[in-house]
Amino acid sequence: MILKFSLFFAMTLLSSCSTTGAEPADLPFAMTEKGQFEQPWAMAFLPDGRAIITQKGGQIKIWRDGAAVQDVNGAPNVAYGGQGGLGDVALHPEFAQNQLIYLSWIEQVGGVKGAVAGRAQLIEDKDGARLEGLQIIWRQSPKVSGNGHFGHRLTFGTDGLLYVSSGDRQKFEPAQDMSGTLGKIIVMKDDGSNPHILTSGHRNPLGLAFDAAGRLWEVEMGPRGGDELNLIKPGGNYGWPLASNGSHYSGVDIPDHKPGDGFEAPKVWWTPSISPGGLMIYSGALFAQWKGDAFIAALGGEALIRVDLDGESAAKADHWAMDKRIREVEQGPDGAIWLLEDGNGGRLLKLTPHARK
Repeated sequence: MILKFSLFFAMTLLSSCSTTGAEPADLPFAMTEKGQFEQPWAMAFLPDGRAIITQKGGQIKIWRDGAAVQDVNGAPNVAYGGQGGLGDVALHPEFAQNQLIYLSWIEQVGGVKGAVAGRAQLIEDKDGARLEGLQIIWRQSPKVSGNGHFGHRLTFGTDGLLYVSSGDRQKFEPAQDMSGTLGKIIVMKDDGSNPHILTSGHRNPLGLAFDAAGRLWEVEMGPRGGDELNLIKPGGNYGWPLASNGSHYSGVDIPDHKPGDGFEAPKVWWTPSISPGGLMIYSGALFAQWKGDAFIAALGGEALIRVDLDGESAAKADHWAMDKRIREVEQGPDGAIWLLEDGNGGRLLKLTPHARK
């Protein structure tokens, strides 16, 4: 079994290197560094082309090309440690009118922690940029011990509803317990009212994105192997911890996804793990050949990954070695693809087509 796994890993690595190359010159896009941040976690573009960037330590920044990075005052107090801290940022669908932004972060009460989602108005005037009226609109439940598997990605659907991913907090069984929200995807109104469980059986969902047809896709970290790209179907159970194409870190097997087991199987899965950190579905014209495809930021895999989407089907396409942990992938207003590297000094990178010779 060890020999078989080693051979599979070697063949996978060889295939990746032979199709993508290890040098930036071999990549099918040009990369331009546009800034550096301390443990950046997420970004969202404002209507004027600037970007809001969150840092895991609890800071919020506004980036503008060619200008100094601006601090945003009024950020929430976060419980920092392990995988916890300040997380995602998303704009209200009517941000241009109401200036509402949404954030996720980790709060601690006593010895237990959990993710929360909140919203506030972004105010910019002569005194600078700040958040006003910050209020928590959702809390992960129950709060438990530990510093892992919070999930807490945010996205809005075309229905105007807010979708939140919630990890299993490394507790396994709560992902199947419908009395709590661990290991679930939650949907609610934009003010946090009427929250309900959309799907269950998730491990550590770190990417949510809608395609042009309104289908919701999700990426999550599996255990030892078995990272997943899922098509989210309301009421679906995605199997964790009862089914996975990976195995426990102890080496104990987990039943693979199979037809008729009652669980939604992933559309694409990865063994060895890529450790997905973010998800974007491309809709721009700058890379017209990739319109409608999914892009995944890989942390442990140190890669940018493209998956070809065709309706409800998905297939692995490109696996570009980036030689750095990639935390976030986003699409810019002009159709460029933007990446945030993980960790201290994480670079903000803009990807554009190579100039024609």
